[in-house]
Amino acid sequence: MYIKKILVAIAILGTIAMAIFAYFVYTAVFSPNTKFQDEKVNVYIPTDATYVEVREELQPLLNDLVSFDRVAEKKRYIGNIKPGHFILRKGMNNNEIVNTLRSTNIPVSVIFNNQERVEELAGRISEQIEADSLSLLKAMNDSVFLKKHNFDQENRLSLFIPNKYEFYWNTSAEEFVERMAKEYDRFWNAERMRKAKKIGLTPQEVSVLASIVQKETAKVSERPRVAGVYMNRYNIGMKLDADPTVIFAVKKSTGNFDTIIKRVLYKDLKTDSPYNTYINAGLPPGPIAMPDISSIDAVLNYEDHDYFYFVSDVQNFGYHKFAENLRQHNNNKKEYVAWLQEKNINR
Repeated sequence: MYIKKILVAIAILGTIAMAIFAYFVYTAVFSPNTKFQDEKVNVYIPTDATYVEVREELQPLLNDLVSFDRVAEKKRYIGNIKPGHFILRKGMNNNEIVNTLRSTNIPVSVIFNNQERVEELAGRISEQIEADSLSLLKAMNDSVFLKKHNFDQENRLSLFIPNKYEFYWNTSAEEFVERMAKEYDRFWNAERMRKAKKIGLTPQEVSVLASIVQKETAKVSERPRVAGVYMNRYNIGMKLDADPTVIFAVKKSTGNFDTIIKRVLYKDLKTDSPYNTYINAGLPPGPIAMPDISSIDAVLNYEDHDYFYFVSDVQNFGYHKFAENLRQHNNNKKEYVAWLQEKNINR
């Protein structure tokens, strides 16, 4: 009878111990373990990160790191870290957190537009994915990559079509540029290629002219008309005489791309550069900025008219006055020059 009571007591204690153990296991695995107040937070795990680094990233987000360690070890996450962008939601338990970090790499939106140089583009992209600006710039300038896709150092900027793209955050620099090459081929579909052929330009030449059009006017609605002016000049062998190319030539010759030039001077027109369309016929060797899609399509669908000249319209800022001949243009230009002098704009 005494032995029976001892066995019963042992069984009860064992049950209690198992219940306590089960409670702690359940708590460690399934109880909420987040302490951030927002509904969700972004977590970025770098390539080749160690568990210690992951732990440091999670420390300000979790209530109990020790219980997370236990679950991470049980689920074999500690030795199997996945890089990428992950989203943790308020109230997640350790089991859900580990499962998320193991398998739910969420793409990020990468947006870029209108960068004047690949250096600026590399910096812009490095703010949005793991790859740093130096590795991105190296990949963008890689001669093997450029040759593979029929680009060179002068026109490489036109390879990158401004838009919104989805990338995994841990995309490498090499993966990024290869993806952009695919997006370029996708952008230049059969219809756009047909239009380019019809107007007698290659896709790269379209991008060069589009970059000039974009610099001339910020008004999307006006871009086909401006493109029409340049195509009229181009088609008869007339020099483009585009002020934005002179500005670019001046900046490139000085190496100072931060210079703000509001007025092109006569001495600027003499700048010795293949980008200066006042002294060189035809198109520059590359884009003077990154043209956006509206500018590219403005060239492909340029307005058919008889205008050969245009100048800023001081009565309707942002737009231009167009002229069919030099006499009309000079009259329009007088008004613009007078406005510059009135505003004391000398550079």
